[in-house]
Amino acid sequence: MALWGEGFPAQVQITLPKGETPEFPLAHRAQGDGWAEVGITKDAGDDPDVTHGALIVVRVSETSGELQFVAGAGVGTVTKAGLPIGVGEPAINPMPRLMMGQVVDEMAARFARSNNVQIRISIPGGGEIAKKTWNPRLGIVGGLSVLGTTGIVRPFSCSAWIASIHRGVDVARADGQHHVAGCTGSTSERVVQALFDLPDHAMLDMGDFSGGLLKYLRKHPVERVTIGGGIGKITKLAQGAVDLHSSRCQVDFAALNMMTDADVLNANTALEAVEIAGNDLAQAVAVQAQKRVLEQLRGAVLQVGIVVIDRAGNILGQVE
Repeated sequence: MALWGEGFPAQVQITLPKGETPEFPLAHRAQGDGWAEVGITKDAGDDPDVTHGALIVVRVSETSGELQFVAGAGVGTVTKAGLPIGVGEPAINPMPRLMMGQVVDEMAARFARSNNVQIRISIPGGGEIAKKTWNPRLGIVGGLSVLGTTGIVRPFSCSAWIASIHRGVDVARADGQHHVAGCTGSTSERVVQALFDLPDHAMLDMGDFSGGLLKYLRKHPVERVTIGGGIGKITKLAQGAVDLHSSRCQVDFAALNMMTDADVLNANTALEAVEIAGNDLAQAVAVQAQKRVLEQLRGAVLQVGIVVIDRAGNILGQVE
């Protein structure tokens, strides 16, 4: 509107993929010779999103070619295969591209202009924010990704995390990575990565969602997967859990007691049980966890390893 002479509105309305029509106030506006840009502040609501409060700036200018998308400062560029966008392209996903293209077509028709427009997206500070995301591991360098399929941020959910795990598997497979690792936390990830000398993009931030990882690997297998975690999480995995979060499953100490000659029935934690019974119990847990993982893979041909650690990162049990 500003580029083609109508000026900046106070706020804009867009149509989301499912038909919702939210309005957004402009937090930034600027214009120069042959270009115009606006910025909108991202509101992630209750979602603990590192991009909450970020300013998203879009500059449009006429170009001689077809519709173009450019990564400005703070927006990443794709460097690895396996993502919805090709290598070398700005990390702007297909649905946002489609939505922006539709608006360009609508405005071009309204102002009797060509839809040959360049769209440059910038996110001030996006390079630093991106370090707190999966982007470096996925091969998106230089900044954040412009994502979205619905245009609506939902409060933090299992599905969001699991979707990130799936994309990690996709990138590893596309890169020809034969060995990946799913770990429950940063300590186990550090231990497993060093143990097998794995690259960053082979490390899948599994967290508590072992089921989400294993279900995806059933249909999108690699040659080898290592599951790493603390004794508490791996004990839950050994007992058949697919969600290892403390609020959704607990260690069964009666079952754990049957895996050792020592009496661990009254232990407060799985780690205390190992301290009572010794590392043979952790090794038994690793063996049982491997069996459970193979069961969850339902015949998919993967080599499965388990690494069990304590809080300091010492390996208590391991099976390959």
